[in-house]
Amino acid sequence: MVFGVILAGGIGSRMGNVEKPKQFLKIGNKPIIVHTIEKFLVHDEFEKLIVLCPKQWIEHTKNLIKKYLGDGGSQVVVLEGGTTRNETIMNSIKYVEENYGLEDDTLLVTHDSVRPFLTYRIIDENIKYGLKYGAVDTVIAATDTIVSSVDGESITTVPDRAQMYQGQTPQTFNAKKLKELYYSLTEEEKEILTDASKIFVIKGEKVHLVQGEVFNTKITYPYDLRVAESLLQDGSNER
Repeated sequence: MVFGVILAGGIGSRMGNVEKPKQFLKIGNKPIIVHTIEKFLVHDEFEKLIVLCPKQWIEHTKNLIKKYLGDGGSQVVVLEGGTTRNETIMNSIKYVEENYGLEDDTLLVTHDSVRPFLTYRIIDENIKYGLKYGAVDTVIAATDTIVSSVDGESITTVPDRAQMYQGQTPQTFNAKKLKELYYSLTEEEKEILTDASKIFVIKGEKVHLVQGEVFNTKITYPYDLRVAESLLQDGSNER
């Protein structure tokens, strides 16, 4: 079985002085999170779509789903997230295990709630290669030169740009394998995690790459809202 997992735990601190987390801000005539959910609902391979958010925003999220999606929202369940990104994903695994069981091919397609411009093709390839390889990360090739600095004041190394990629989401994982690897990590290893794919990398497991899109952008800053409005009006991301 395949489950969509939308991570909506952010509080939007980098968005500036706003009254609600950024996933609940509107672009076009709908909240960002609703746009994101809709991209998953057009796929018929998902058994359930799991949205995880802070406890105090659960009812608000449920109300938005009911208001904007109506009966289409019946496929969506809203749960409380964890204190970290990966603990939030573990909460989704717990829900799946308790309600459906974890099979050898149970798949989680995890995605940032504030990336509303993912495409059908990206989701489709995440499912396809997730089932084949067990771990998938969506990326785009780096177009800028990347520099590494240990002290934040001077360059330590300049990696070969041809080998550099920018990570996006979805990230897709075999649920059983992800749970096993996560709970085998030391506390020190957990502290250096930036996302779930790093769990596999730390443990020496391969993560297959899926080609993302430049417009599959994460809405983080006020400027990003203006870009998102332009993308909606242009409609070039609808493919």
